[in-house]
Amino acid sequence: MRAVTFQALHAPLAFETLPDPTPEDGEVVVHVGRCGICGSDLHMTEDAAYGCRKGDVLGHEFAGEVVALGKGVTTLGTGDLVSVIPLKSCGECEQCRRGTVQWCSNFGLQGGGYAEYAVTRPNQCVKLPSDLSLADGAIVEPLAVALHGVNLSGMKTGDRVLVLGAGPIGLAVAFWAKRYGAGKVAVQDIVDAQESRALEMGADLFVVDPADPVGSAERALGGKADIVFECVGIPGLIQQGVDQVRNDGMIVLLGLCTRPDTLNTFAMLSKQVKLVTSAFFTRQEYEASLDALHQGAMQPRLLVTDTIALGDTPAVFESLKQRTSQCKVLIAP
Repeated sequence: MRAVTFQALHAPLAFETLPDPTPEDGEVVVHVGRCGICGSDLHMTEDAAYGCRKGDVLGHEFAGEVVALGKGVTTLGTGDLVSVIPLKSCGECEQCRRGTVQWCSNFGLQGGGYAEYAVTRPNQCVKLPSDLSLADGAIVEPLAVALHGVNLSGMKTGDRVLVLGAGPIGLAVAFWAKRYGAGKVAVQDIVDAQESRALEMGADLFVVDPADPVGSAERALGGKADIVFECVGIPGLIQQGVDQVRNDGMIVLLGLCTRPDTLNTFAMLSKQVKLVTSAFFTRQEYEASLDALHQGAMQPRLLVTDTIALGDTPAVFESLKQRTSQCKVLIAP
């Protein structure tokens, strides 16, 4: 099969041919139809903390067709179109039965989407309704990540919401926040490249003012935010969120940052700010994200700005390491 593989930190990905996979007992092979390039994929190739090894096939936002079944698989059939939950788990423990698969003792991140075929397990596959495309199946994962953060925030109808970062997760948070009744949603970034997309997805306001990010957001919202969602993952933004949230407000941390950060804890304590971290999602949230698309929500599809061939992935991947006008790029193996 054709695949795109990790070579080394700070090096371009490689387009090469690998053996076709075969399923072991309890596994299935999926012919990948669409796979999203995630910001965390970009980080994985630049930061040793993620532990990528030469030859690894990245790609955890994918959907495709089941083409081979391992022994003992009875819940899926060849020809089934599925969206793959990229959280490896045993499927049998108490955490898995609850749907909180991210806390399974056998947890791991599923990759393999940057290839023609990927091996996964039936408990990670969610069948696509007949009216949804493989492209829809590939955007479920970022939608579920955002939904998990919104659910953890305890957002109430009418709340003022500030989203830091206009990437796919930030825009998906804006979508869910508005869908769940936020009174006013502002997305803040340092450039305006995603302004129209943010407004179409549910944001009421788009704020760009690097010189005065705190004051500009407050003026736009008409006061401090009830909830700040940090969706970037760079040092300094949690502290900015502390300055932007109201007394007794909430900051939800979704941005992945592997570098140390510093906080003025006195400022946090003085305002009684609550800080919640959001990791992955539950199976129920994944299915709810798929169901939103099934019910006709069109806004999430606006995340997709380009679809590329597998062979173009290394060059496009490198280009995405710099800020561009792209939002979510899908690979079509």
